Amino acid sequence: MILYEYPFNESIRTLLRLEHLFNRLGQLMWRETPVDHHFALATIFEIMDVASRADLKSDLLKDLERYRSQFIAWKGNPAIQEAILDQVLQRIDTAYSNLQQLPGKAGQVLASNDWLMAIRSRISIPGGTCEFDLPSYYAWQNEPATKRQNDLMQWTQTLTPLADALRLMLGLLRDTGTPHMVAAPSGLYQQSLKENKPYQLLRLRIAREYGLVPEISGNRLMVAIRLMKQDTEGKLKLAADADAGFELTLCA
Repeated sequence: MILYEYPFNESIRTLLRLEHLFNRLGQLMWRETPVDHHFALATIFEIMDVASRADLKSDLLKDLERYRSQFIAWKGNPAIQEAILDQVLQRIDTAYSNLQQLPGKAGQVLASNDWLMAIRSRISIPGGTCEFDLPSYYAWQNEPATKRQNDLMQWTQTLTPLADALRLMLGLLRDTGTPHMVAAPSGLYQQSLKENKPYQLLRLRIAREYGLVPEISGNRLMVAIRLMKQDTEGKLKLAADADAGFELTLCA
């Protein structure tokens, strides 16, 4: 099964992009080749760019506080396991506290590192980080892998509170949805949404063997999904002959 996710608002769109970048960074920094660590640094700079939105931190804190209030209201409910509820509340409190203590925007501490900012200014230029442009960076790339990994760990520590908070928030959001199977006759599926339920995220799982790519669009009132198939030139076209089913989850 292949999982696709579609955000219904700009805030969730930003969090999904950041999650994608943090996942990529987590893979690259533990590899050993200089080229992997070059792209790990490039990913750190991308995270700083995406996280530069002024209200990102405050929005995350509000979301965590909203979930905290919701879970506290469940205390004493005989259908809820208190031990698990307490664990979730502890995770929320820890993530909230660590994010709140983060000074300024994500990566603000790194922005004061002149060496890193020199790399950042040239990394988007094709070939801009060659050894004759940035000899000190070239020297760093020739350091032992453990030295480079330790440096990357140190630089990413300032981003960890943001990563932990957004992963927790997205995890809680994903848990609010109930997956169910739906059919898409002639490759098309539409569903009206409840106006009084502000859905934030759509999740779609479809069998890999179908070879279909879902094209998703939606707003607060309706979701539309078209199942597409690539032609020989790689262009996507509606799979009108497909009557495929897929798993759909709406998360609020």
